[in-house]
Amino acid sequence: MDKYFNYRKHGTDFKTEVRAGVTTFLTMAYILALQPMILSAGGFDAGSVFTATVLATAIACFIMGFYGKTWPIGLSCGMGLNAYVAFFVCGALGHTPQEALGAVLVAGILFVIISVTPVRAWIINSIPKSLKLGIGAGIGLFLALIGFTLMGLTVPSGNETVIQLSFGFLQNPLILIALAALVTMFVLDKLKIKGAIIIAMAGWTVFAWIFVPDPILDANYSNFSTLASVKIPAITHFFDFNLNAVFSGAMVSVVFTLFFVDFFDTAGTLTSVANVAGKVDSKGRVEDIDKALLSDSVGTVAGAFLGTTTVTSYIESGAGVKEGGRTGMTSIVIGVLFLLMVFFSPLFLSIPKQIDAAVLIFISVLFLQQLKDIEWNDIAESGPAVLAALTMAFTYNISHGIAVAFVVYALIKICTGKVQGVSPAIWVVAVLSAINLFIYS
Repeated sequence: MDKYFNYRKHGTDFKTEVRAGVTTFLTMAYILALQPMILSAGGFDAGSVFTATVLATAIACFIMGFYGKTWPIGLSCGMGLNAYVAFFVCGALGHTPQEALGAVLVAGILFVIISVTPVRAWIINSIPKSLKLGIGAGIGLFLALIGFTLMGLTVPSGNETVIQLSFGFLQNPLILIALAALVTMFVLDKLKIKGAIIIAMAGWTVFAWIFVPDPILDANYSNFSTLASVKIPAITHFFDFNLNAVFSGAMVSVVFTLFFVDFFDTAGTLTSVANVAGKVDSKGRVEDIDKALLSDSVGTVAGAFLGTTTVTSYIESGAGVKEGGRTGMTSIVIGVLFLLMVFFSPLFLSIPKQIDAAVLIFISVLFLQQLKDIEWNDIAESGPAVLAALTMAFTYNISHGIAVAFVVYALIKICTGKVQGVSPAIWVVAVLSAINLFIYS
């Protein structure tokens, strides 16, 4: 391993890589509780999703470790797109889990093709930074709305205010415990304690099991018969995808959204981690980004085959990099730890959904932090970015947010005479977005 990863060249060693892998694992292990909970709302089998998520995560991390061996990255199912699939694709549009997995598979294959061609760099360099930031923040608002609803804090109002505070939420002990868990995450993160999310989830879940006499909670607790189980949930969604609906009008938009968000989320994450790890050269080029993108895209394809949603690189990988992780050994450690979790499905599947919702709200705050980097002194940049974020939340649709952002950005450039220098990719996406909005408005 020392020879393969060349620890000395990267200023690290085996112990440091293991420590970094454990650190990143603790910051992203929450996905094992959230992924089954979120996708079950879209008709997926929770146990199958748990096992598929474990295996897809391990496969993606191993590929990143052995192939993209200079990248200390953790990969798993992406937050935002999982909720998009469950609550919009399966919920609002009414597609089956099999049809949704078909869209994920096609988007993943498209990502693989892009990752091995020069088109990759052209696309990355074509999309304005402001739009990328606005779309990321919009996903945060989308997650926050889902989190508030799942926790029970807000309900449909039935009038012009659309949603309102749920009356009597203070009498619901599970909501109060979830709010306590949310505050705990903020406090632990402020104190820079690694694994803030998983620590808060575990602590307040145990508290709820002990002190809340609630029938729903009792049902959750009954799943937790032992700390570990030799019975691994069956992967009922293995190769369970349907491609028949992929090329229908609505699903073409879904495939584009899955690809677009995954591609730029991955590129942004890799660039951020590369800056921390010192993988950016004097000309601003990121070392071996082609290998990392390919590893990420293959992970998405593997996830779709196994029965879970888009796999992507986690920004939480920065925690492991700060601990000294510099090679793919960090990714391998993360993959091994996730594999071991396959025996702990009773634990992760027994967490009350209100506490899971608290995690969604906490993550939404992290997504919304991207707003600070938008060029606020240039309304031509900040306007479309903010519209992207607001549209995603208020229409409950990530693809609509992306479409509105590109259409408005293109119109501003045309009306202000700033057409020269705008990438052709912007015009192509703007026209397709306008057509999409016209058809589905």
